[in-house]
Amino acid sequence: MVKKIGIIGTGMLGNAVGLHLLESNFDLTVYNRTKEKTSELKNRGAKVVSSPKEVAENSELIIIIVKDAEAVKEISFGDNGIIKGKHLGLTVADMSTVNPIESKNITENFLEHKIIKLDIPVMGGPNLAIVGELVLIASGDKETFDKFKDVFEKIASKIFFLKGNGTANLVKLSMNLQITMLALALSEGITLMRSLNVEPKIFLDILNSTYFKTGMSENKAYKMIQGKFEPTFTLANLRKDIRAIIDTAKAFGVKLPMIEKADQIYSKAMKSGFGKMDYTGILAYIKKINES
Repeated sequence: MVKKIGIIGTGMLGNAVGLHLLESNFDLTVYNRTKEKTSELKNRGAKVVSSPKEVAENSELIIIIVKDAEAVKEISFGDNGIIKGKHLGLTVADMSTVNPIESKNITENFLEHKIIKLDIPVMGGPNLAIVGELVLIASGDKETFDKFKDVFEKIASKIFFLKGNGTANLVKLSMNLQITMLALALSEGITLMRSLNVEPKIFLDILNSTYFKTGMSENKAYKMIQGKFEPTFTLANLRKDIRAIIDTAKAFGVKLPMIEKADQIYSKAMKSGFGKMDYTGILAYIKKINES
């Protein structure tokens, strides 16, 4: 059984994944550019190191959970990167949201250094990660995936394995496209209800009694109408992923008119100072433009 796990990137999601792995009795080594973000994991027993190289030296499996493809490349191939600490049997699993083209290129680069990389993006936030109930979408080498399946089964309650490097990343972007549209649709529906001074909870209760209900409408939407936008996944991070969706579509020659329109809206929300809110804070931005 694999015991020595490394995590690079201990933001909200990385911290929650790490805490659950510690509770599941794995040995954990962590690195984050901002060292303060490793303090909770350190207090729970994780070993905190000063570089991705040291994470590699202390791990059988490294889970990367960073902002974007550029950050993945930096901690993997830069000064004191993962490849500087490589050893026989080291495997990398990238949980970051990146476009599939970049993911394939990163995989090939790792292979040049005799390191196998899996793609393991997830659906769900820190609240699910802390109890091991994420949905994990994996792609890459099946034999390697099976070797570390016990780790992934601790992280996620549902796992989907897909053939071909980068495939999981494509699914993840498609899922985040849904999140983008659902947040906008709920926000506009709530705003429309309020335009006639009708309590939006009525709208949500009716919506959730129909075929059109979603996990978002049943949960986050009730926080939205209360003006609660504590971030589990920030609006800025979703906007970053929207750009990745658009770049991927262009690379594949696909036109996605609605996500391009959504990008304009989220971009304006970012410029108006809503980036640090939860992505559902797009409702607060729509409220603001209706008041101006």
